[in-house]
Amino acid sequence: MESDAGEQLRIIERAEAAPYVSYPKTAWWYPPVVGAWVAGMIGTFTWWRENSALFFASLAILLALELGFLNWMQRRHGAMPFPGRGRPPREIGRLWKGYFLTLPVIVLVVAAVWWLGGVPVAAGTGFVLVTAGIWYYERRYAIAAAKVRERLG
Repeated sequence: MESDAGEQLRIIERAEAAPYVSYPKTAWWYPPVVGAWVAGMIGTFTWWRENSALFFASLAILLALELGFLNWMQRRHGAMPFPGRGRPPREIGRLWKGYFLTLPVIVLVVAAVWWLGGVPVAAGTGFVLVTAGIWYYERRYAIAAAKVRERLG
């Protein structure tokens, strides 16, 4: 009787973890595209005081691209987990905490570079840091997901 209850709990835990560990492989172009998007967002500030129409049009285009990209990702993944929704497996939860602790550091570094070197240098820095960060995060996520799959059997 106890083994049946234990097995049922394991089945429930596997079902809860499925959206976090069962997903299509991330494409190789994902990190540089996200880095380019961030660089583009920073780069739009070149026109902040020069041409407000161009600035807002560029922001609108980049936001539309982001919405389209997120829509495509959700269709591709099926049930795509988002932080703040659901309860991720502890391995994934730890990774997300590290991600959200690192994010402000990257923002501060890019802001400092922006202040010292201007918008183009900040856009380049944002591209490099975000591309490398997403690449590293994707590798760490795959390792964490493999640990979850191994733990849950």
